[in-house]
Amino acid sequence: MTERQPMLENAQGRWTEQGTGAPVILVHGIPTSPRLWRHVMPLVQGRCLAWEMPGYGTSIPQDANKDLSLSAQAGYLLEWLDSLDLGQKPVLVGHDLGGGVAQIAALRQPDAFAGLMLTNSVAYDSWPVPSVKMMQRLAPVMARLPASLIYPTMVQLLHRGHDNRQRALESIREHWAPYSTHGAARALMSQVLPLTASDTKEISAQLHTLGLPARVVWGAADRFQKIRFGERLAAELGCDIITIPEGKHFTPEDHAETVAAAINSLLAEAQKH
Repeated sequence: MTERQPMLENAQGRWTEQGTGAPVILVHGIPTSPRLWRHVMPLVQGRCLAWEMPGYGTSIPQDANKDLSLSAQAGYLLEWLDSLDLGQKPVLVGHDLGGGVAQIAALRQPDAFAGLMLTNSVAYDSWPVPSVKMMQRLAPVMARLPASLIYPTMVQLLHRGHDNRQRALESIREHWAPYSTHGAARALMSQVLPLTASDTKEISAQLHTLGLPARVVWGAADRFQKIRFGERLAAELGCDIITIPEGKHFTPEDHAETVAAAINSLLAEAQKH
């Protein structure tokens, strides 16, 4: 397991940071945190800032009552970026829900970014996945369940998203901890209930206009976000798709080298523009 980076904080948000040089913003999804990127960050040839979405990870206690929709998260991300003095435009990278947040933020302020990379991201009407829809329907009941009954659901979800068993077990330890510490059922329901595909459907017709250097990396065996959505994103963003044939959903954990190589390639291209 990689060294744990300290959590940094200002009035607009929390993040972990590693490296120097051109900035890269990393955005996680559900049910993860900035720790999703722990194996990617040491391999990136730039200054990585892994942002923590409000209501996730260490931010669960104070932000669980905020609007946690993707549209709102994109606003929080842009406010946080505006509070930083990065010195140059960052490359924006998103996974899962974080990929949806990245799409929305990039379309709202395309001049704020040097490039966009998506890996096994939500997009269009590809989500919420059936397990999340079930949680939304059962939320009044699930919100009252003890952590011991939420844990098996989390374990099953994370195992289904990994093709590397060792990394899956590590991922469970990493990502379950904030839920067990801060009230698993309530935290998970506060994250799940606001999720709606309308946030990405509303911006999907604009993706082809973005005009930023882009990369799309996809685990082809992902059962949550099917590769056809990655292929569509790549076509609309004007880039090739980098496929990981055996890869499943959690590519930043199982295939950190491939993800980092794509980020480094995008950084190099962005610096030429």
